[in-house]
Amino acid sequence: QVHLVESGGGLAQAGGSLSLSCAASGRFSGIIAMAWYRQAPGKQRELVAVVNRSGSTEYTDPVKGRFTISRDNAKNTVYLQMNSLKSEDTAVYYCWTMVFGTNYWGKGTLVTVSS
Repeated sequence: QVHLVESGGGLAQAGGSLSLSCAASGRFSGIIAMAWYRQAPGKQRELVAVVNRSGSTEYTDPVKGRFTISRDNAKNTVYLQMNSLKSEDTAVYYCWTMVFGTNYWGKGTLVTVSS
C-alpha cells in the first residue's frame, strides 16, 4: 500500500508562481515513475508531467517551458514548480505513482489562478 500526500497549491495571480510537492509513504521499494495530473472543472483528468527514477521528464504541451517536475528519490517525493501561471491552469492537481502494477493517487490539491 502506498500513501501519497500532496502539499502546496492555493491561489496565485496570472503570471505568478506556485509549487506543489507530494510525498509517498508505505511499504514499497523503487518507485519507477511519479507524475502530476490535473482536472479542471467540467473536464477530464489530464497528465501534466511525469518523471522517472533516472530523472527524465515529459510534459504536456500547454505547460512546457513553464512547469518543472523533479523528484527526490531518497525522500520518495515529487515536486512541481509552476511559473508564468495562466487562468487555464486552474484545476485540482493530483499526484500519481504506480507500484507493482497498481495505480495510486493523492487526494488532490486545488490551484486557482486569477486573471
